Amino acid sequence: MWTFQNHQTKRTLRESNSQLELLVSERTEALRILSQRLLRIQDEERRRVARDLHDSTGQILAALKISVAILQKRVKDDRRTCEELSGIASLADQALQEIRTTSFLLHPPLLDEVGFPSAAEWYVEGFAQRSGLKVRLDSTPETGRLPDAVEIALFRVLQESLTNVYRHSGASEVDICFCREPEAVILQVRDYGRGIPTELISHLGDPVRHSGVGLAGMRERLNELNGRLEIQPADPGTRLLAIVPLLAQAASAHG
Repeated sequence: MWTFQNHQTKRTLRESNSQLELLVSERTEALRILSQRLLRIQDEERRRVARDLHDSTGQILAALKISVAILQKRVKDDRRTCEELSGIASLADQALQEIRTTSFLLHPPLLDEVGFPSAAEWYVEGFAQRSGLKVRLDSTPETGRLPDAVEIALFRVLQESLTNVYRHSGASEVDICFCREPEAVILQVRDYGRGIPTELISHLGDPVRHSGVGLAGMRERLNELNGRLEIQPADPGTRLLAIVPLLAQAASAHG
């Protein structure tokens, strides 16, 4: 009798464990889908805000500059007023430049017009000027256009990885390499900073433990494309690799 009850209990426990494992798997998949959907919505919102800033706010400031120029002609004999108007025009120019930069950082037009390599070159140049870091970019020439989703994912990975280098690595130099192979595209960002402890790197592959919002976002973007994110010690510094298979993208496009 006891043996029968023991077997019954074990079977009940196994069934409960199986149900729990299935529930965890379903919830994990649901969270993954939700995360990827949120990233797509974020990209769409960034594109919309960038367009609004450029087309609406930018046009308002441009109109302000025209009005100031008209006023300057009307009061050209009033030196003090002309100087004040010149100050206003200068502030309008500064605001217009900042809006243009913010708009492009949210979603650079080059990404839509000519693709990732040109957008990456533009971003790296601006990042180097803003951060003071020495950034070298080596890109495969004449790579041609990639699927939109791949180009957006690579650009966001580039943005996030360079931001992490600036904030956390203590590096003064960064090497970026982008190459397109027959079966995949590879983006590598290598800094020469303090590096990441080996025991922490081993946990960075875990989407739950020790993975910041930035790393989680990069990983989710690449997972959606059947790609992967690798973080390796570089001695000195850290190497980040974003790898996206192109065969999977071609199959998806024709599927």
